[in-house]
Amino acid sequence: MTATIAAAPPEFLARCRALLGEAHVLTAADMAPFLTDWRGRFTGKAAAVMRPATVRQVADVVRACAQWRVAIVPQGGNTGLVLGSVPDAGGRAIVLSLARLNAVRAVDAVNRTMTVDAGCILQHVQEAAAAQDCLFPLSLAAEGSCTIGGNLATNAGGTAVLRYGNTRELCLGLEVVTPQGDIWSGLRGLRKDNTGYDLRDLFIGAEGTLGIITGAVLKLYPQPKASIAALAALPSPTHALRLLNLMQDRCGSSLTGFELMSRYCLELVAQHFPQLPKPFTAPHPQYVLLELSSSESERHAVDLLENAIGAALEQGVIDDAVVATSVAQSRGLWQLREHIPLAQAADGKNIKHDISLPVSRIADFIAATDPLLAQAYPGCRLVCFGHLGDGNLHYNVAPPAGMANDDFLANQEAVNRVVHDSVNAFGGSISAEHGIGVLKREELTRYKSAVELNMMRAIKAALDPLGIMNPGKIL
Repeated sequence: MTATIAAAPPEFLARCRALLGEAHVLTAADMAPFLTDWRGRFTGKAAAVMRPATVRQVADVVRACAQWRVAIVPQGGNTGLVLGSVPDAGGRAIVLSLARLNAVRAVDAVNRTMTVDAGCILQHVQEAAAAQDCLFPLSLAAEGSCTIGGNLATNAGGTAVLRYGNTRELCLGLEVVTPQGDIWSGLRGLRKDNTGYDLRDLFIGAEGTLGIITGAVLKLYPQPKASIAALAALPSPTHALRLLNLMQDRCGSSLTGFELMSRYCLELVAQHFPQLPKPFTAPHPQYVLLELSSSESERHAVDLLENAIGAALEQGVIDDAVVATSVAQSRGLWQLREHIPLAQAADGKNIKHDISLPVSRIADFIAATDPLLAQAYPGCRLVCFGHLGDGNLHYNVAPPAGMANDDFLANQEAVNRVVHDSVNAFGGSISAEHGIGVLKREELTRYKSAVELNMMRAIKAALDPLGIMNPGKIL
């Protein structure tokens, strides 16, 4: 698919400057912020960075790219974790930044929808919804810098998937610029539209390989009156699954968050962020941070949570628990979960895995895979945490104490094989919410069937016959 990709000639760049203005076609040193991935692992090269301000300008640039056979790397907030939003080392592609397409186009509070540009920062969308006394529930660590277009392109998850679903479930319609430079306007705020192929779902999760998302109609929800958290201490992941069942039985859809964290996760947070709360005097093997949202009142949420936690203690499902009695205390408990990635970064490099499993098999996966890694890499430390309620684990492997980071990272391929083979054996997926990008492209061929891969290649060839859309990503 990359055979037709050409270097960007001077006349192409001149055409783009005429379309966008000199200031918005970046070259040389001005491109630097757009070329390195968020974790600082890779810096690519590009012919230029294009910064269109309108959907029409996006379409015009794409038409020019198709004419001159120039590859396009769409980019939102560049917070991706699999090298999907940065160019390769060839220097032939352009980066097409959507950052200037950042308007909230409309809010329909009665239909509970919001129409936004793809370059809108997620946090700004949340705030715009709140200003209308509505909730846009997508929430993740990078929400202050990631964009809606990127969230859709990777089908981002986050902490509220248990109640509201992934980004795919939060989107009703899309606007997309095709690889030919046409504009498909599917910005329909309909919850039912049974008129043929679901084109929307082709582009969500496609990581910019089929077209460029420029706008979206998002679902809004009633703003909860209160959200209250609790931190439970447990003997094992098996007990965490029992707690999940108990909470779902007692609290139903009020349960909006259910996060598993191993003992080592909170030890890392305590080591690097000693100012954060320390809810328990003694350590426990596992912890669960859970959250309830109430449409009635803060008192209702606290009572519901306290009663459920009391039942869990009586039944021996949990060993101990701390229940927040206010929104402020809830925020403090959530900081423990949110600081795990920051603590990992402060501690050094590690080998990350974003995996999903059937919820019922998570405890068995951990019990089977932890010993395999311990045997192969004695002393390695497992930073296991994630969204247990929807089956998504961040199963990260840190070096043994005293071992140089780079020495351990040399084992990344072998560590991946242990983890991903086990994931596959338990009926899981090697990517839950981060996407495939470049980092997992070869892994995909190992675990996807030939039938699936051939269908994906057929879709890519049909929509992007020139192969100019984010080449080298996913396939």
